[in-house]
Amino acid sequence: MLLNRSRIFLACTFASALVLSACGKPAESKKDDTLTATTPATAEASNITERNAQKRLINTLEAHFKTANINAKIKEVKPTEVPNLYWVNLDGMSPVYATSDGKFLIQGDVLRLGDKEITNVSDKIQAAENKKLLNALKIEDLLVYPAKGKAKHVVYIFTDASCPYCHKLHSHIPEMNNKGIEVRYIAWPRGEQFMPTMESVWCSPNRQVAFEKAVAGEAIAPAQCKNPVRDQYQLGLNMGVNGTPAIYNTEGEHIGAYMTADELLKRLEK
Repeated sequence: MLLNRSRIFLACTFASALVLSACGKPAESKKDDTLTATTPATAEASNITERNAQKRLINTLEAHFKTANINAKIKEVKPTEVPNLYWVNLDGMSPVYATSDGKFLIQGDVLRLGDKEITNVSDKIQAAENKKLLNALKIEDLLVYPAKGKAKHVVYIFTDASCPYCHKLHSHIPEMNNKGIEVRYIAWPRGEQFMPTMESVWCSPNRQVAFEKAVAGEAIAPAQCKNPVRDQYQLGLNMGVNGTPAIYNTEGEHIGAYMTADELLKRLEK
């Protein structure tokens, strides 16, 4: 099923408790320290030790996955600022962390304390991956609300017509557009039961009109077509989305959940 996550994930996250402005699912450039599972190491001698460590980690994790009959493909691993902790990018799944010995996987956020703001240690790594994924999107596959006049900012928002916080955010779209912010909605139904509505919106002759009706709780005509909704849901999983709305800037940085137009503009200009 669409929403059946891999059973490899181990829960250790409490970051979601810090943000209540999102609807959850119901009941930098690429550095030389990247190693893919299929590309041989070719870095300078100074990076050989680290690359060997990454290769060993990939081999160890793949062996453990095979033993546990887990169907997961490792795309790449990258070291984090936390000693002996690596960021692991999985094909078709949300990234996870792994200890350097490959014995433990951690799902969720690892947060740095001590500064004025709490920071996720994988933010920069994940943002670089997100930017590539967002750049690959076709504008015709999105639900776009253009800025009034020249666009000063562009944001990508994962949304679901059934999400109350998405409804609240959507009420601010005209003001966001007036402030020079172009909003590009990405479909992210929070459950299989919400998939038909989002597909009908995306297949409607006028997506904006259909989405407005769906957000208002009005019935919309069922529609079927070749659509990107399931692919966009998978995109969200790959980017670590676990609730809606989820707002990203063009650099791939997750900048928040529900926000007013003024709050969003402040974040974008920060």
